Amino acid sequence: MNYLERLENEVVGWPNVTIHPHQYGGKEFRFARAEIGHVHTGGTVDIPFPRAIRDTLLEEGLAQQHRWAPDSGWVTFHVKHEEDLWHALWLVRLSYLRYALKTDADARKTFKQESEKLHLKPRLKALLERFVPSSAAGPEGNMSSCD
Repeated sequence: MNYLERLENEVVGWPNVTIHPHQYGGKEFRFARAEIGHVHTGGTVDIPFPRAIRDTLLEEGLAQQHRWAPDSGWVTFHVKHEEDLWHALWLVRLSYLRYALKTDADARKTFKQESEKLHLKPRLKALLERFVPSSAAGPEGNMSSCD
């Protein structure tokens, strides 16, 4: 099994994710109707983010600017080796997390677990925390967005 097949198999195994043909070739991953990323047959993975997350990923060298939409929230990453596969999965998981948190019954707990699992730095953690519904505050109150 090649890297792209492994990427597809992993992502489609996440709750609420489906895989579809992408309009420009390759496969597209969706959470419900929202695209969380797509992979082209040559190993290029394109992932949508809000601009603030995209800017942070670019500034920290975690992704490249999208070649066709450089001023959008999209980023690009190229899978060529085993290490690239794991980083591509990390990026797609960040995109997935934005939608998963909105529908999770225990979004605060999930956010804490995923933040640790993904080893999120404070800046990215604060940006993603915005997707935890305010109704998920729990007994300890709202979490600080500056953790």
